[in-house]
Amino acid sequence: MDTLRIAVQKSGRLSESSLELIKECGIDFNNGTGKLKSEATNFPAEMLFLRDDDIPGYVADGVADVGIIGENVMLEKAQNVELIEKLGFSKCRLSLAIPRGQEYNGLQDLQGKDIATSYPKILGKFLADNHVQARIHEISGSVEIAPSIGLAQAICDIVSSGSTLMSNGLKEVEVVFRSEAVMIGTPNLSESKKNILQKLLFRIHALQSAKKNKYILLNAPNDSLETIINILPGMKSPTVLPLAMEGWSSVHSVIHEDYFWDIIENLKAAGAEGILVVPIQKMIK
Repeated sequence: MDTLRIAVQKSGRLSESSLELIKECGIDFNNGTGKLKSEATNFPAEMLFLRDDDIPGYVADGVADVGIIGENVMLEKAQNVELIEKLGFSKCRLSLAIPRGQEYNGLQDLQGKDIATSYPKILGKFLADNHVQARIHEISGSVEIAPSIGLAQAICDIVSSGSTLMSNGLKEVEVVFRSEAVMIGTPNLSESKKNILQKLLFRIHALQSAKKNKYILLNAPNDSLETIINILPGMKSPTVLPLAMEGWSSVHSVIHEDYFWDIIENLKAAGAEGILVVPIQKMIK
């Protein structure tokens, strides 16, 4: 039987979240210290633990069937891979930053300047799209020190919280690209491996749907039931069960997190009481 080879970062920003996703999909494997590969015990998959920058090449060459990397790495490496799925975690941004005390009036301030980055392809395209000509200096690490040592007047680097920029006397001035973890795949995957991949994606979609929704239970006076039911979006319609107390019912539904607090406030105003919110582990539509 074929095995789907999944490449993940062996250490670094994406590693822990990628492995957690696979395990939440119910796939068991041993990822002990120093292991470079591990076969799943209950799913036709093999994990490959690789350097983040190497994953696109391994997937393009077919050594790995799929890989989990940052979207920024996928674009920068520009390998022949397919974007299979955006995974919704490890979100960050690739941003331009300059010394904190320096005035900034727009991208044209960078005209003719030196910019240090580990992402010359993404930055080069961004500058070209915005008609800015600047000298790009590619460096592999510690990009944030480039202005203080006189290498560049600006940097372009990954930003999550912005604390690293602040500690190095820099301020963020432009977002170049917003990134998150993605699953990439090798072109021309065999049919049997495509079937395994679809089973994996089915599990991932169930997890993603669960994280975007909350299960709620509430008590409602029967004379307000119609109003409360109309407030609740639900997957189809809420479940309504009679309570032992006459004139009251228990209402169960699912609310998308984007609308959660507004809906809760409206439910309270309509007379709902004892509202319980329960996380959902898996949600299959």
